Amino acid sequence: MKNYDKIYINGQWVASEGKATISVFDSITEEVMATIPEGTAGDVDKAAAAAKAAFISWSSRTPEDRASYMTKIAGALGARMDEIASAISRETGMSKPMSNMIQVGLPINSFTQAAAVAQSFEYSREIGSSVIVREPIGVVGCITPWNYPLHQIAAKVAFAMASGCTVVLKPSEVAPIDAFMLAEIIDEAGLPAGVFNLVTGTGQVVGEAIAASPDVDMVSFTGSTRAGRRVAQVGAETIKKIALELGGKSANIICEDLDEATFAKAVMGGVGKAFLNSGQTCSALTRMLVPRSRLAEAEKSAAVVAGGMKVGDPFAEGTNLGPLASAAQRDRVQTYINKGIEEGATLIAGGLGAPEGLTTGFYVKPTVFSNVSNDMTIAQEEIFGPVLVIIPFDSTDEAVDIANGTVYGLAGAVFSANKDEAIAIARRMRTGQVEVNGGAFNPNAPFGGYKQSGVGRELGVYGFEEFLEIKSLQL
Repeated sequence: MKNYDKIYINGQWVASEGKATISVFDSITEEVMATIPEGTAGDVDKAAAAAKAAFISWSSRTPEDRASYMTKIAGALGARMDEIASAISRETGMSKPMSNMIQVGLPINSFTQAAAVAQSFEYSREIGSSVIVREPIGVVGCITPWNYPLHQIAAKVAFAMASGCTVVLKPSEVAPIDAFMLAEIIDEAGLPAGVFNLVTGTGQVVGEAIAASPDVDMVSFTGSTRAGRRVAQVGAETIKKIALELGGKSANIICEDLDEATFAKAVMGGVGKAFLNSGQTCSALTRMLVPRSRLAEAEKSAAVVAGGMKVGDPFAEGTNLGPLASAAQRDRVQTYINKGIEEGATLIAGGLGAPEGLTTGFYVKPTVFSNVSNDMTIAQEEIFGPVLVIIPFDSTDEAVDIANGTVYGLAGAVFSANKDEAIAIARRMRTGQVEVNGGAFNPNAPFGGYKQSGVGRELGVYGFEEFLEIKSLQL
């Protein structure tokens, strides 16, 4: 067990004002794998003050200078990939090979891409008699989730720092170990004191203090819609910019015109995308929309995939689904599975209880419901576990209405034999990103949502711009 007994403020590892600690649990064994400081509002005050003091100097450096630090951090993350990925697999349950590729590979890309964007970005342009300049917004409070912990940290911290901002980071207390590893890397990289600060603790204390701090100019938050609403409310008191990446209930429309083999492939691939990271993915395609005339086909293919998934130790060869990240999350998902049964949905795979033979660890059976109507709880609320709902439709217009028929709008997908038709349907879906005919995830494209899935975008040039203010020089 690792005991992290200090937080990182102003380039130093220092003791928290608080004396309490928070236990971090291994999702596989259910045992405590680490403890971290339970930070205080006073810790946030010190971190924000340090970030504010460092801002003028850091923002005055050249983009090339800031980019060199981002590149150095990316290289150090690569050198510690196995160690970091192993910790995240134990925290979140993601299989080790996937953790290497996603949980560490994507953050490396974010730091590398942030460096590239910082050096190529056009910071000023002329419009008539004015020069429009883009300047870093100031101190950014970064509040991040547990499902893709380092990826979400990097999406905020890398682009904020590359743009010239300084940061105060509060990682999730469920999966914080990677944040300490990143702080160690940043310290070794010689980043100027105060540019990066780490305060661990709960959202109710540390998160709220970041949102409320008058020294914090912007908050970038990823998490539940409920928590995001609270961050926006608290941050509004000081009229700071709030960027939110929140929940999702993304629809995957599979069209009538596909031949039998392609239809089966689309369904089977859709199950896998719904269950990525054991379903602990905000953009997971958790609502599969299929033509009513082909519902039986879809059920057959989905049941085969779900039933054939190997659930177990994420470090074991061939594991498809590991455990969920916590006992609370496992219990939450079980409640939703029970709700689906109560509401009359047809259970075609999985169900209540732990998978056979897995009595220890936060495991849930890969579960598929069919004959789901879009007004059911399991079709409207984010479950955040390996639960897929199949919803039949009778026309393309109805499918689009169903897809748009939630408070969320984070992601989506459409699969059609006619690419132009698929693109036309995608344009009608009110969501931040849509996968067309199996298009691959682009880590440098903007990520974010419509409606209650959030405000603002992350990653790439659009994510970089979120951390810049606009000034007009009237000449």
